[in-house]
Amino acid sequence: MQIDKLRGRELDQLFKSILSLKDMEECYRFFDDLCTVNEIQSLAQRLEVARMLREGNTYHKIETETGASTATISRVKRCLNYGNDAYEMALERVKEDETNTVKE
Repeated sequence: MQIDKLRGRELDQLFKSILSLKDMEECYRFFDDLCTVNEIQSLAQRLEVARMLREGNTYHKIETETGASTATISRVKRCLNYGNDAYEMALERVKEDETNTVKE
């Protein structure tokens, strides 16, 4: 696991800070202060690439719709296939949350 190389007080502080956020508005405010617009967009783009790969979309379609490079798409695909299943976990939780929100 690559994250083991990063573990430490500073990363723990970052993750604890993220976990402490209470709602979408706090997330927007926190990430607006923490990251540049490009950094936030890159993270969002990777998650969208993962979602589209899970759905079986082609590299060409993903590249066209997201603007992601084939290198980014390949990296995300490698994580989906050989990573920590975190994309899968997060996307499944978002999907469940959206389903529950629609039902309410």
